[in-house]
Amino acid sequence: MTPRKTRTTTALSLAALTGIGLLAGCQSGSDAKAPPKAAAKPHGYVEGAEEASEQQSRLVLADAATGTVGALDLVTGDVTPLEGAEDVQGLRTDGRFAYVSAAGATHVVDSGAWTVDHGDHVHYYRAAIRDVGSVAGTGAVGIHSDQALTAVSSAAGTKLYDRAALEAGTVPAGRALTGAGSGPVVPYKEHLLVTGTEAGKDTVEVHDREGTRVTSFEEPCAQVRGSAVTRRGVVFGCADGALLVSEDKGTFDAEKIPYGTAVKPSERAAGFHHRAGSTTLAALSGDDAVWVLDVTDRTWTRVETGPVLSANTAGEGSPLLALGTDGVLTAYDTATGRSVARKQLLSQGAESEGPGSVAIEVDTTRAYVNDAAARKVHEIDYNDRLRVARTFTLDFAPTYMVETGR
Repeated sequence: MTPRKTRTTTALSLAALTGIGLLAGCQSGSDAKAPPKAAAKPHGYVEGAEEASEQQSRLVLADAATGTVGALDLVTGDVTPLEGAEDVQGLRTDGRFAYVSAAGATHVVDSGAWTVDHGDHVHYYRAAIRDVGSVAGTGAVGIHSDQALTAVSSAAGTKLYDRAALEAGTVPAGRALTGAGSGPVVPYKEHLLVTGTEAGKDTVEVHDREGTRVTSFEEPCAQVRGSAVTRRGVVFGCADGALLVSEDKGTFDAEKIPYGTAVKPSERAAGFHHRAGSTTLAALSGDDAVWVLDVTDRTWTRVETGPVLSANTAGEGSPLLALGTDGVLTAYDTATGRSVARKQLLSQGAESEGPGSVAIEVDTTRAYVNDAAARKVHEIDYNDRLRVARTFTLDFAPTYMVETGR
């Protein structure tokens, strides 16, 4: 009886409210004639983009020999051809845009896939893949973005680009950042983290958006090489370890994470790789080992891998993935350093490649490895003993690869 009474009462209440609404409408002629209001835009609405329930991953790929550039949609499997580039020398991403370093310029590609993380919830978007344009200069040592700015850093300095203009499909005039060193500049918490020199020592400074120094840290970071943005803060690679810069309620802090042992210059971490949102980073250590940096625990672990081309990890209990010069992909337990799975992945050409020439891109469930010699990209289920889940065959060699949508 109770459910029936509840439904009856609800129905009567709705009928009563409807009657009241009709009476109210009849009492005002102006209200009755007013046009209906436009529907409110839903939370997270982005004009020209479709919101999805899961990450919309795409791979941007470039062929060093021919200059061919294309974007592989990992949801549909389709490849979108893009404007080619002469003398391709590298490829970077800031999560949505891909930056193709080529002869005399860096070409910008909008992958049309990105994620907006609000902390307590996340929005995933997909839009058309398109060429945006080019920025002058090559040899970028770092490209980082936030919602307002994109910082492109090279040996010649750093230029800042308006993010809204890039999202609208044009490359704006860049603004040179004065007072910056030759290291990477990272937009962070409505400020800029800038490498510089003070009192004869290398350090990281906090600047405002115009380039004026706000504060500098007593903790030095000599010979800055490599940087990564994590949930815990921004990590910079230093000669003696890493510097973690964080922010809390407008106050910036820097903490050194030392190696804890003497490290040869050739074996220090110089470039970090990780899953977006993870606080576990991987970096090559010379030619035959990999560093794993746990930002949360503030610890370094050196895993003896043997000759290695590339490494990455999804973090948080996931294995370290390392691709050897023999074309074998190996998964390591980061706690013990022991191999837990092996897969012969690249059948040819791997031994002729140099460190960093093959990429391992990692997301929450899969890893992607570019196989330039075979003109393929391999999708790996790293939680299932490195099972090859899919193989994408291309009509060009994917010498360089980055994953977007993160």
